[in-house]
Amino acid sequence: MKGIYLATCVLIIFSRTDSIAQLTVFNVSSSEITDARKISAQQQFEIQDEIESSTTLTYGLGKNWEVGANLINLDYAFKDRGFEINDTTTAMPYAPLLLGNAQKVFELTHTFSVGIGAVAGTNLMGHHRSFVYYGYTNVLASLGSQEQYQLAAGPYISNHKYLSDGPVCGVQAAFDAGIFHKKFHLLGDWISGSHKKGKLTLGFEVFLARRLPLSFGWQRSNGNGSQAGVVQLTFLPK
Repeated sequence: MKGIYLATCVLIIFSRTDSIAQLTVFNVSSSEITDARKISAQQQFEIQDEIESSTTLTYGLGKNWEVGANLINLDYAFKDRGFEINDTTTAMPYAPLLLGNAQKVFELTHTFSVGIGAVAGTNLMGHHRSFVYYGYTNVLASLGSQEQYQLAAGPYISNHKYLSDGPVCGVQAAFDAGIFHKKFHLLGDWISGSHKKGKLTLGFEVFLARRLPLSFGWQRSNGNGSQAGVVQLTFLPK
């Protein structure tokens, strides 16, 4: 049964092809595409007993395609006063990681669309280079007169070196509620699984400028219940 479930996830993801770690709500892709010949950027810090940095750049290709790059799992440990490097154990995700990303969105109706994407790459530093990836498919619903309410959900598939020990298939979901559109939004997302990437994040977003939202969140791990704070700054091309 486990093999059948894994194969089903593979077919769902790669028969359509889309991504994580493009611009995210917090940890789940918003499945919104960067406009053609425009650049968007996002910087996130997860703060616990260490600071975990995640950086995303995307470039719009047109026709609902985008590509980009990610530098994630750049972890600074306060206790050791240095950056953590992992290329040996899947008890933790490999770190740091340099990834390429690609995403395609298919518009089904005015309300519904399907986003398909993946990030893939390798760990930096250390002695052993390994291939890591995360792929997913999101069904996105846009509601409201200005499409200020966004809901996204779908399956994902990855490997242990990206996620850490635990299931490699699961589901993810996210919401973005523009209570005061482009001024104040409520945000939340969730990735299933007992691995280190499996977590619930809830928070809010304020717009310093129309193209510059700043987000704050509270995060709880599925596996051990540990908690963290999240700060995220995004540059939007429009």
